[in-house]
Amino acid sequence: MPDMTDLLLSGGRVIDPASGLDQTGDVLIRDGMVADISVSPITSDAPKLDCEGCIVSPGLLDIHVHFRDPDQAAAHEETIATGSAAAVAGGFTSVCCMPNTTPAIDSTEVVESIRSRGAAANLARVFPVACGTIGRAGETVAPILDLVESGAVAISDDGDGVADSGVMRQVLSLVAAADSVFMQHCQDPTLTRGAAMNAGPLAARLGLGGWPREAESLMLRRDLILNRSVGARYHAQHLSVAESVTTLREARAEGQAATGEASPHHLLLTEAACDGWNTMAKVNPPLRTDADVAAIKEGIAEGTITVLATDHAPHPAHAKQTDFASAAFGMVGLECALPLYREALIDDGVLDWPAMLAMMTSEPAAIAGLHHLGLGRLEVAGPADVTVIDPEAAWTIQADRFHSRGRNCPFEGRSARGRAIATLVAGRMMHQAAGPRADAAIEDAAVVR
Repeated sequence: MPDMTDLLLSGGRVIDPASGLDQTGDVLIRDGMVADISVSPITSDAPKLDCEGCIVSPGLLDIHVHFRDPDQAAAHEETIATGSAAAVAGGFTSVCCMPNTTPAIDSTEVVESIRSRGAAANLARVFPVACGTIGRAGETVAPILDLVESGAVAISDDGDGVADSGVMRQVLSLVAAADSVFMQHCQDPTLTRGAAMNAGPLAARLGLGGWPREAESLMLRRDLILNRSVGARYHAQHLSVAESVTTLREARAEGQAATGEASPHHLLLTEAACDGWNTMAKVNPPLRTDADVAAIKEGIAEGTITVLATDHAPHPAHAKQTDFASAAFGMVGLECALPLYREALIDDGVLDWPAMLAMMTSEPAAIAGLHHLGLGRLEVAGPADVTVIDPEAAWTIQADRFHSRGRNCPFEGRSARGRAIATLVAGRMMHQAAGPRADAAIEDAAVVR
């Protein structure tokens, strides 16, 4: 794949949520930076990508992915390289990797290893999120200051909530001292032992352990009470129940630096997707009810929930091809998230394109501190991380065509509208959909499957 140092993005709808820019124009990229943005045609000898009818956006950011790397147990197939290929195929130029790996990201050596592997993959920008406790065991606080100093952009025990309140207070205090952010997986483990799906009549009929909604909402409320006196930046991951939206709303009204995220499956699916013991619909936290989906959308519309994140969680086939109770939690999401968000939020009248893109660019960049690198925005002299979106591209989600090695997608076969047709990182074309838009000079820059 040749380097692309110069490129003219011509005639697209240029949207930069960070500055409020929303206009038809040209974007000139030179030497990995944005050289010019203009409502008038830009004259340049650079290769041209015809963006008429498309959106030119800052590169999308996902602050919640699982790439399973490192994995000494060799139980997973995804790597930083394959996950990064999935990211750019979905329009994501930057991703933040969660620490539930083997070994866990609880030492500076592992942080540095992930940064090195991400650089070697040379696709999306890969940023490590390090543990709050050693081994994510929730008992001994990790060296948070050192982890942040070595390059961790956030702290989390994702996959597990920090159950011990005393430990949690210590973690929040160190996160505040490091000027970082804690990303909490809100799950009280004492309430979810043996649980497989949302607690209710359907779980009872299927003979499955029920996951009570309080397991999420109680931990979130406890954390925010603890954080009143600490003042750390706090981020609640993959919210799934209405009560969590209410709690987060109240904390933000008090002035807490608290944010929350929503994932595609919690916006489009309910527990009904689990009927028939459909393991592809087994996720953590579980799919809930229509009322919860409505509450999450309301939280997005009013600005209580400010981030969209995929919780991309690939698994090998055998981990899903088993009974529901034993099956792994999680689904892949990077390559189909954009049209799913469009369906859930734009088509449903919750948001418009600029507001939705803010939740996928400037808002997550600010939470993870990536705005200091110029990421999450499109501005002259800033890094040329750009996603070109065809909002009307019609396609069918087919997991066997994903760049990710994971095929565990409950949206298999779903009709989708909207797709990233080009993904540039530091001005280099990392993904380009097939088609006639580009000059021959950049046709060959598409990422090879």
